[in-house]
Amino acid sequence: MGEIEGTYRALQTPGSRLLVQKTSGVSTLEPGQTLSTAMHCKYCSICWFKRSTCPLSKCYGQMLLAEVYKCLNLVESDYFGIEFQNIQSSWIWLEPMKPIIKQVRRPKNTMLRLAVKFFPPDPCQLQEEYTRYLFALQIKRDLAEGRLTCSDNTVALLISHLLQSEIGDFDEAVDGEHLKGNQYFLSQERVKGKILEFHRKHLGQTPAESDFQVLEIARKLEMYGIRFHLASDREGTIINLAVAHMGVLVFQGNTKINTFNWSKVRKLSFKRKRFLIKLHPEVHGPYQETLEFLLGCRDECKNFWKICVEYHTFFRLLDHPKPKAKAVFFSRGSSFRYSGRTQKQLVNYVKDSGMKKTPYER
Repeated sequence: MGEIEGTYRALQTPGSRLLVQKTSGVSTLEPGQTLSTAMHCKYCSICWFKRSTCPLSKCYGQMLLAEVYKCLNLVESDYFGIEFQNIQSSWIWLEPMKPIIKQVRRPKNTMLRLAVKFFPPDPCQLQEEYTRYLFALQIKRDLAEGRLTCSDNTVALLISHLLQSEIGDFDEAVDGEHLKGNQYFLSQERVKGKILEFHRKHLGQTPAESDFQVLEIARKLEMYGIRFHLASDREGTIINLAVAHMGVLVFQGNTKINTFNWSKVRKLSFKRKRFLIKLHPEVHGPYQETLEFLLGCRDECKNFWKICVEYHTFFRLLDHPKPKAKAVFFSRGSSFRYSGRTQKQLVNYVKDSGMKKTPYER
């Protein structure tokens, strides 16, 4: 296995409603900025690039992340990240421990956007109402971009809760006008009747309750939090790889055909554009000990390997692993490691800090 470029050994182990009279809540945003636009975080990032005194060659991703989290007053920040499109138009994550100039080729002209990076299996694990609101905005974006595929009934129910959160109780005229000016779903007109039917039933539901319902529905969907990485298996069959809180997933089309739970995985590695999963001996049985998948290029393969490393560390480990000492003369393989807090550390941090609930405006 001396040829492997990168390896990773798996260890065992209150807001106000949009468009209604504002309450006395304190906004953490600049004048004219809203949370919906803040999810793109371009405003924060451009301002940071303009006023930063640090030479661009020395600016690391963590500096921009910290500025955006501060701008949005985001406590449970480790669930989020900043993503941008590379030259191939693929969305990739900004790495905290790497200079921005080595990741974003034209930082002043590149769209950076805040996005949910780690999707927990249960929204109850999110302790802040504000965090759940941002998660609901992510579900809204995934619906609009066609990432979160589901039945027409489920789509209509999700949109009805989003409507309740944004414009309040059902009013046929207001609903119709709002849906005309806002596209939540590509085939929205087809399910409009069902949306109105569902929204009529949410009388008196608060924005926070609506956000929670959106997350409760979304978390049960097979495509919840899924980001596809196009690949093929050893037989040349086209598949999609993804990673989630439970492990590495394999899809054929939009149908999940296999799950490699973290408890089954001994090591993840990549060589050029081959992604390798080494299973524990007691798991693979008569099957191959090492499973191999082929991605489009080395960069795509490495990016997928990195997000797998981060997901495993965030959800599986109790404490952040200590970084290994750098080799003095030479090193082999990628030195990439997850640099944030694990979910366990984040939960404890929010509980132990005794912080007041984050005030915000929708």
